[in-house]
Amino acid sequence: MPDDSPTGPLMSPTAQPPAVPPPMAQPRRDRQGTAILLMCVTALMFAGQDGISRHLGSTYSPVFITMLRYWFFTVFAVALCLRAPGGLRAAMRSKRPVVQFFRGMLLALEIVVTIECFVRLGLINTHAIFACYPLIISVLSGPVLGEKVGWRRWLAVAVGFCGILVVLQPGRDVFTPEAALPFLAAAMFAAYGLLTRLAGREDSAMTSFFWTAVWGAVCMTVLGLRTWEPIAPQDIPWLLILCVCAGCAHFMLIKAYELAEASALQPFSYTQLVWISIFGVVIFGETLAPHVAIGGAIVVGAGMFTWWRSRVRERAARR
Repeated sequence: MPDDSPTGPLMSPTAQPPAVPPPMAQPRRDRQGTAILLMCVTALMFAGQDGISRHLGSTYSPVFITMLRYWFFTVFAVALCLRAPGGLRAAMRSKRPVVQFFRGMLLALEIVVTIECFVRLGLINTHAIFACYPLIISVLSGPVLGEKVGWRRWLAVAVGFCGILVVLQPGRDVFTPEAALPFLAAAMFAAYGLLTRLAGREDSAMTSFFWTAVWGAVCMTVLGLRTWEPIAPQDIPWLLILCVCAGCAHFMLIKAYELAEASALQPFSYTQLVWISIFGVVIFGETLAPHVAIGGAIVVGAGMFTWWRSRVRERAARR
């Protein structure tokens, strides 16, 4: 969350680092093997968090769960900013406060929508559709950021959305209006990613990281306090694990970006889909239907192509 939010391959929609700051300084050597291992472990932890969110979301309001997570995340973000050059005061200075506000609010609401998707549609179906968010970013990067989108990426976008149609199977009994919810979450996260790039033109990554946590916490506190409810004793450990794992996963992701280029690590974030499928089938009794697997593979393949094309353009620009 390079700009401070990875907008390439999939990362957990409910645990996506709201604006992972890049390394404080460029590493002297690129320890890519360790970075890849950290990314794979992070993807596993993010998948586990999604599973816990699905479990808790069937009992508690997604707004309530997200509020508690943001309280913990804000503490984590403040602690990280205190260790950064310039400290908390530097992180608080923003030249784009309005953009930062909408970024934080948008990501928090996207997490709420995604948890609701987990409960209604399951982990597998949600992630199969959510994986299209890099394609939405490609579509909107032209009008929003003024970036050039070539015909190859437009073709990848078209192929990716065909994959979504394969997953949803419109016109058949398995299609329901609520199946569009993961697409809404993907669109919200894509908009968040574009706003992150926009803010990154003037604000540092640490500033975006800080204000994403703060504005998200403010938004969820305003919405979440009215949903407050007693937490069953057996659910308290799951909430604690959810919050602690989120902090650990974000920290490992940041360390991975300190050891290697984000563009080299992004493909390995797709290992989360493997874990999601395992957790969904083994723990929650979900079914990995053939059309979901095929459609999801098409969406992921299209997203990987857009990532590859962006790397090609970056290398060409450096020459």
